[in-house]
Amino acid sequence: MSNYATLAELRTWTGVDDSLDNDILTSSLTAAELAVEAWCGRKFTQDADVSAARFRPQAQGWLYLPAFRPGGVATADISTLTGLVVKTDDNDDGTFETTWTVTTDFEVEPFDGPPFHKIIAVGTRCFPTCLRRPAVQVTARWGWAAVPEPVKTATLILAGEFAKLKDAPFGVAGFGDFGVVRIRQNPKVAELLARYQHPMVAAVVA
Repeated sequence: MSNYATLAELRTWTGVDDSLDNDILTSSLTAAELAVEAWCGRKFTQDADVSAARFRPQAQGWLYLPAFRPGGVATADISTLTGLVVKTDDNDDGTFETTWTVTTDFEVEPFDGPPFHKIIAVGTRCFPTCLRRPAVQVTARWGWAAVPEPVKTATLILAGEFAKLKDAPFGVAGFGDFGVVRIRQNPKVAELLARYQHPMVAAVVA
């Protein structure tokens, strides 16, 4: 079931006023959501609670949170500073023994967030690099607090296109596999999602 748009919204969008195609429309919404997440490298929902994830910093001065993979556990964004904890493993022993203090040891970007997708070391702090194990543990509430309207609209457009595939020779089976291709072929959807792409995937999927 899609988190970005409702079945009722898709029925209104497509002009379907009965429930005969509910299964097709529901599957279309799910496929559209997965395609949007793959294209953007982000999920636009918010986790219910904080959870910890380990990362390898790209440099001593910063850590880009990796792009989200649909179905995966790592996410691209910190949704709130509440509950955010950053720790480092400074001696490669697998224990995150050093807790960093926000504003004193690190800041988050973008500065007009949340959400945030980059952690910057400040003051005298540096991220450990060249370690065999992931050197940084970030505990946070991941995701976005609210679905942006352009993301909802893009999901509805894409789901409407997927729903029409029921009349194609191979039906709707597997149409989620071609979601990124569908977005690339639809300039309006790509335009709606452009500003929401994670920096690490924008150049790859363009």
